[in-house]
Amino acid sequence: MQIRRVRRTAIFTAVTAACLLSCSAGTDDTSGGVGTRDTSRSSSAPAPADATVQENAAVSPTPAASPGPELVRDAFAGLQATLNDACTPGSGDCAYFLGRVHEEVMGLDAAMKADPKGPGHFPEPIAWIDGLRTTLDGDTSTENLETHRTQLIGVRDRINVWMRDHPDDYR
Repeated sequence: MQIRRVRRTAIFTAVTAACLLSCSAGTDDTSGGVGTRDTSRSSSAPAPADATVQENAAVSPTPAASPGPELVRDAFAGLQATLNDACTPGSGDCAYFLGRVHEEVMGLDAAMKADPKGPGHFPEPIAWIDGLRTTLDGDTSTENLETHRTQLIGVRDRINVWMRDHPDDYR
């Protein structure tokens, strides 16, 4: 009975390690070229289970590289996800909502500025966000966001309308 449990654990560990390696093998694109793959780690034959477990034990975990700014499409989707949310001013339930709207607006700003089309392609939204940034003056506390709630929500809504008039930028 004990041998079966050890065998099952070893097999499960080996299969899990093999799956993790196969998921990560060949997906790194460090060259930056379109359509290129790093195939140096992939193999057509699966590695023996013992070799896979030993390889995993020898590899030390490294932190993942930062992926960079979001695409405008993805950042806009995050902003749109806040459209059906709301809160009652002064009720205390606005902290999360206003913080999230602020975070999504600033994420969209970064994505627009990093877009290959250039920030000049998004002049109005970037100007609205810059105006909001000036108004907030770096203070993203709940109290300050509640004080400028109307402007924050207004910027979100104007950006939504502007982006819907420019569907090429988010589809």
